[in-house]
Amino acid sequence: MDLFEKIGDTITTKGQEAVDKAKEIAEIANLRSQIATCEEVIKKNYLEIGKLYYELYGDMEEETFAKQCGAIKNARHGVDELQQKINDIKGL
Repeated sequence: MDLFEKIGDTITTKGQEAVDKAKEIAEIANLRSQIATCEEVIKKNYLEIGKLYYELYGDMEEETFAKQCGAIKNARHGVDELQQKINDIKGL
């Protein structure tokens, strides 16, 4: 009977360890999800700050951001040209 008790205790211990490990994994996954949400909020706000800056100061000769503002202007021009090509293909 002693052998069966040891086996039972081992199974119980290993089962509890598995449950504890599963809880730990679930908690870590939850925390990582919360981190991802926070990082998405940060990214969204960085983008909004950049967009607002560009809208307010994009035409100014600010050397610090001249390269980025120029890239935005070029990309917007490219979008306009590509959209016009799409409209031409559609016959609009």
